[in-house]
Amino acid sequence: MPKVSTGELFEKALGGGYAVGAFNVNNMEIIQAIVEAAEEEKAPLILQISKGARQYARHEYLMKLIEAALETADLPIAVHLDHGDSFELCKDCIDGGFTSVMIDGSHLPFDENIALVKKVVDYAHPRGVPVEAELGRLAGIEEHVSVSERDAVFTNPDQAKEFIERTGCDSLAVAIGTSHGAYKFKGEAKLDFERLEEIQEKLPGFPLVLHGASSVLPEFVKECNKYGGELPGAQGVPEEMISRAAAMNVCKVNIDTDLRLAMTATIRKVFAQKPDEFDPRKYLGPAREAIKNMVKHKLHILGVAGKLG
Repeated sequence: MPKVSTGELFEKALGGGYAVGAFNVNNMEIIQAIVEAAEEEKAPLILQISKGARQYARHEYLMKLIEAALETADLPIAVHLDHGDSFELCKDCIDGGFTSVMIDGSHLPFDENIALVKKVVDYAHPRGVPVEAELGRLAGIEEHVSVSERDAVFTNPDQAKEFIERTGCDSLAVAIGTSHGAYKFKGEAKLDFERLEEIQEKLPGFPLVLHGASSVLPEFVKECNKYGGELPGAQGVPEEMISRAAAMNVCKVNIDTDLRLAMTATIRKVFAQKPDEFDPRKYLGPAREAIKNMVKHKLHILGVAGKLG
């Protein structure tokens, strides 16, 4: 099946009351696990490549792996740039076969953010590529994105309407209380659903995106720490909150940290039980299966399982 744009996926998600899972990929095993899970659960899919993943594995390698997935799996897959930090990076990805890009100018003043997004939109739209932007800043750390709790800013609903009108972007990542990375909330996590509802009212029928939505499931943190390391027992985003957001105008939810935790916990367990193991297939294989099971679980949380067709 050929690659699809996120626009096609979002239109169906908005009408169906679910969110499409956007999963970050870095290597072959992660791609295989995500695609197999989506195929078995009959769910459309977004594979996300960050700037860091592109530097680590090379654009060419990742795109060839995704091409293999498209040849072997019968489901719609969009290829999305996650947290693009410059016009040049977005242009390279558009020219290199991505079907969707995100330009993240959320760290810039409002008018500068608009100018950067508009520049990417003006290049992407004539080439049939939708653009995601971000307004408001999530706390936390994810690759080159690092924002302290003090500097986090929730999305202003009135600004959101003006932002969409002036940029022409196709979807908007909103800050309503989620956080990047594994080092999440010190207390109980709470999403500002009143703010989300107000944004929806200002932007009826417009696709919204939730970043930093991993739940940091306690069993995987415990498993990681059991076999080495000291990941915090911090509170992630409760999955019932993610399901509630997915039933609203949030039609794309980014998930990365939970996949990393599942993979890392499994590899640590293999080495703890078999310290002399040196065959990559013997630890990457179980890690791939753990990611697959995590993705299948998340597809049900998002309500997108069984939504093909």
